[in-house]
Amino acid sequence: MNKKTRMGTVMPKAVLVRSTGGPEVLELTDVEPKEPGPGQLLVAVAAAGVNYIDTYHRSGLYPLELPLALGLEGAGTVTAVGPDVTGFAVGDRVAWHESPGSYAEQVLVAAEQAVPVPEGVDDETAAATMLQGLTAHYLVTSTYPIHAGDTVLVHAAAGGVGQLLVQLAKSRGARVIATVSTAAKEELARAAGADEVIRYSEVDFAPEVRRLTDGVGVNAVYDGVGKDTFDGGLASLKPRGFMVLYGGASGPVPPVDPQRLNAAGSVYLTRPRLGAYVATREELEWRAGELFAAVADGSLKVAVGARYPLAEARKAHEDLEARRTTAKLLLIP
Repeated sequence: MNKKTRMGTVMPKAVLVRSTGGPEVLELTDVEPKEPGPGQLLVAVAAAGVNYIDTYHRSGLYPLELPLALGLEGAGTVTAVGPDVTGFAVGDRVAWHESPGSYAEQVLVAAEQAVPVPEGVDDETAAATMLQGLTAHYLVTSTYPIHAGDTVLVHAAAGGVGQLLVQLAKSRGARVIATVSTAAKEELARAAGADEVIRYSEVDFAPEVRRLTDGVGVNAVYDGVGKDTFDGGLASLKPRGFMVLYGGASGPVPPVDPQRLNAAGSVYLTRPRLGAYVATREELEWRAGELFAAVADGSLKVAVGARYPLAEARKAHEDLEARRTTAKLLLIP
């Protein structure tokens, strides 16, 4: 329950990082109430997404100024509108993917980063769709645009981005080979639509990919795992295939000699980031609009793997980094 100051002002809560480190540094504390400035919305957070990049901010792998209000993504209801803001009003439901301090009861969101949440999409699903959904969307439509008849390899296919990647790749006519670590995760990947599933904890996935493609290889590898899967991914590509390295859950990939791309069959390597693919308001609205439309009509399933109260942000990070989770993790204020 919120505490009050002596003046009777409600003090909202937020998760802060005062010194970088492990999940134990996450602290739920009272913060000063916020007021929206020019171009900003004040939003009551209904759900905040937990993402791997949050662990990089918390640990200092991606250094940020301290103290740090953690979290980037969420959904909720507009409670105040800043000067010069048009297109939004108090009471609107919105979602966002890049508003620092989203592990909180209230957050300031730049209006240009907010997208309306349509009827037929609840707040939790909207929060779970944004960062991972936008990522999956740009990967299959723009980084390597999948064409009907392509064969692609999706690593960590039971994860939040992985399940969305499988579904979106299938919707574009691809054959999807997925990798997972356990039988339970295999079931999730198959439920998302994967045609073939390889348990990389039991077999070397690169030779298996070759076997499944009659020695040809895949058009593209979507790799959010990084260090542990990169070499096998290169070995799984067909000539002139695309290695799309969009994350590093197992650690960063060591420097790569470009001659390796030559030896692998004149393949391409790219390390994309979301910001470059929602560089304009129009692009953000296009991607979010397509995702929310697919969620609303039932053609895209956004799975929530676990929900935690704000006070259990530490446990959410522990579970995420230990790979005890599947699909999306949410914090619920």
